[in-house]
Amino acid sequence: MTSNVQSLLHEIDNEMATTRRLLERVPEASADWKPHQKSMALGTLAAHIADLPGMGTIVFETESLDLMTRGKQEGFSSTAELLERLDRNTASARGALESASEEALAHIWTMSFGDTVLISQPRVAVIRTLFLNHHIHHRGQLSVYLRLLDVPLPSIYGPSADTPVA
Repeated sequence: MTSNVQSLLHEIDNEMATTRRLLERVPEASADWKPHQKSMALGTLAAHIADLPGMGTIVFETESLDLMTRGKQEGFSSTAELLERLDRNTASARGALESASEEALAHIWTMSFGDTVLISQPRVAVIRTLFLNHHIHHRGQLSVYLRLLDVPLPSIYGPSADTPVA
């Protein structure tokens, strides 16, 4: 039987490789572009996506996270730097997960905003929710941004209009 750790590592490897292919296409000249006034700028969204794997590390290195005490995230500086951040954060999350036990995955982890508890779940659920699902959600947004900018999209879960599967 596959352990939760092995299953998560496999999922992280697949999803981060797909994300990397998408981030490689982020046009630096369009970093401030927004599809709507209420939307995040392209560079802000891409930076958030590059940083999200760091959530996996935080979940294993802490018992909880208070978002009121969290510093501001780094912004967009270049596409190359985004890829380096994604790779660094992914490696860190993989390292934390590789050394985790099944018992550690069952341990309750909490995220709050001051006195308001936002989530309090087993680490395995937090990894899937705050890291993987959240990451995939924003990656989908990024693919729409890139499509609107006429940037050819890579294959994600199958062929795209721009990248047929061979």
